[in-house]
Amino acid sequence: MYAVIKTGGKQYRVAEGDVIRVETLEANAGETITFDEVLMVGEGESIKVGTPYVDGSSVTAEVTAEGRGDKIRVIKFKRRQGYKRTIGHRQNYTELKITGIAG
Repeated sequence: MYAVIKTGGKQYRVAEGDVIRVETLEANAGETITFDEVLMVGEGESIKVGTPYVDGSSVTAEVTAEGRGDKIRVIKFKRRQGYKRTIGHRQNYTELKITGIAG
């Protein structure tokens, strides 16, 4: 069984046992989180699509870690003007292990 959940302005297709990285959530390692914004639940031929959410369905996950992603470099450059700026960015994330899908 799999589900599509919405968190942090993004959508993720998850199945039980998956490990995903999402935008930072207000939770510590070891805590359990429940996602009620489930957009779709399915298994094989039977698929339920919500309008916009599937009623009575939820996805539970355990927080395994929090951290920061790899650094990306953002470069601004204008040719022949002597203008060049470089800045870096590291995005915070929360790592989740999907423990159950109800619906």
